[in-house]
Parts: sequence; structure tokens; C-alpha cells
Amino acid sequence: MSRFFLLVFVFLFVFSYVSDNTVHAEAHNETDNIVFTEYYNPDANIIISNYYDNYIEILSSALENAELPKNISDNIKLNIDSDTAFINSLFIIMESDPYLWVLVDKVRPLSADYEPQDLIRLSNSSYRVNRADLYLRKIAELSLDEMASAAREEGLTLIVISAYRTYGYQADLYARYVSQMGQREADRVSARPGHSQHQLGTTVDFNSISSTFATTRESRWLTANASRFGWSLSYPQGFEHITGYIWESWHYRYVGKDLAEFIDKYFEGIQQYALRFIHEYINIFNISAD
Repeated sequence: MSRFFLLVFVFLFVFSYVSDNTVHAEAHNETDNIVFTEYYNPDANIIISNYYDNYIEILSSALENAELPKNISDNIKLNIDSDTAFINSLFIIMESDPYLWVLVDKVRPLSADYEPQDLIRLSNSSYRVNRADLYLRKIAELSLDEMASAAREEGLTLIVISAYRTYGYQADLYARYVSQMGQREADRVSARPGHSQHQLGTTVDFNSISSTFATTRESRWLTANASRFGWSLSYPQGFEHITGYIWESWHYRYVGKDLAEFIDKYFEGIQQYALRFIHEYINIFNISAD
């Protein structure tokens, strides 16, 4: 497909997206406006329309700013030049709940008062829980139940040992790690308050917080199947220099099926790469509260 027709397609898709922006903004703002004010702006249609002629260049800038490995960046650029599949997927993801793709890492935290409004208590069903005070957002729990049911059909049991955590809970947990091993080592195994994906209410630690979990049938099944249900391993082996955390074979974040497929197809299964790219893409449009 020629660049001209690609740009025409992008403009039409962008126009459709921003024209519906108010509806999506109001829907997200019913719960709170933290991510709404960071990623959505009533003037987004003006901002995006000023850029659409150079959309390919904008995507390239986002890839560069995300500091992706060259092979990943080159492959995405090749896809952008040849067809609209990458752009198509990106817009579908951007239309989803922003808390599914917001970047929460060592540099970019959630606010201290962020708490999802649709949390539900987990109870033993197709999955098991190891205590009674575990919660997830409803969208994540529904997917977890579906995934655990599929695992159970193969004789496997997924056990949730950690789920939603408040800012305060994470502060206490991090402080305990610091007191036990010092801050430098604590930062490798525990998130500082506000920087934990668990605060999103879409993250689960499965079965055992131990490297031995990776050797179990459940872990191998999750590695092969989790993305089909919208779950993504957050801290894979050999990527501490990228994620900031040691390998956690038990730590999965629900990102939705579209984004999970996007991560696998274009970012070699590395969640941090994809979420960092989306973060940098948004920053170029300056869609923020400022």
C-alpha cells in the first residue's frame, strides 16, 4: 500500500477516534480522572489533526523515544510502510480502558490516591485463592476465571496469592524489604509505593513467589497460553536491565486480548517495550492535563 493511501487511512481512523473522544472520556471519568487527565484532552482532535500529515514520522519518533532494540523497531517500521496492521491494532488498543495500557514502572507511578472503583473480592472457583482478602477489577477477574477454567481442563490449578494492593499496603511491603535486605536489593524485588502494577487491580501473582514456580506445569502453561486470555508476563527472565526487576515468573498483568496480541506480535512478548512505546506515542501528541 502506498504511503499516500496509508496516510488517508490513518487520518480517517484518527478522525473517527477523536470525534468519539468525549464519550470515552466521560465513561472513564465516572470512576476517577487520574488517567483521564493524563491521557485525554478535549482538544485532542485539534492536536492530532495538526500531525496527521506526518503520522509515519510521529510513529517513528515514538519508536526512537521508547529506546527499543533495533530489530524490534526496524520490524515495526517495515510493517508501517507495507500495510496498516500495526496502526490498526494501535488504535484499537487506544480505544480500550487506558488503565489496561498505562505504563507503571520505576519511573512513572500512579498517584497515591488511585483506587479502582470496580474491584470485586476473589473466591475459590475455577482458580483458588490463598486468603480471603484478595481483590481484582471485574474485567480482570472475568478473564482470570476463563483462563483458570482452561487450565483446569488440563489438570492444572492456578492459585492467586496476591492481587490488588493499595498504595499504603505497598509502602509497608517495600519498607519491610528495605529493612531486610537494604534499599538496593529491595528495589530489585519490590516496587516502591505508587510504582506497583498491583495498584492497578489487574495484576496477579500466581501459585508461588519463588523461582521454582518456573519449573512447574502451571508456569509452563501460563507461558504458552496466558496471552490468549489477555495476560502478559511483566518481568521476564534476562530483562532486569529493561524492567528494573528480577525475573518474576509468577507476576502477570491483565492488559486485554488486543494488547496481549500486540505485545507478542510486535514486541517479542516483552510488555515493557510495548507499554513504553505507547507512552512515548502519547507524549508526542502532548495529550495531558498540562
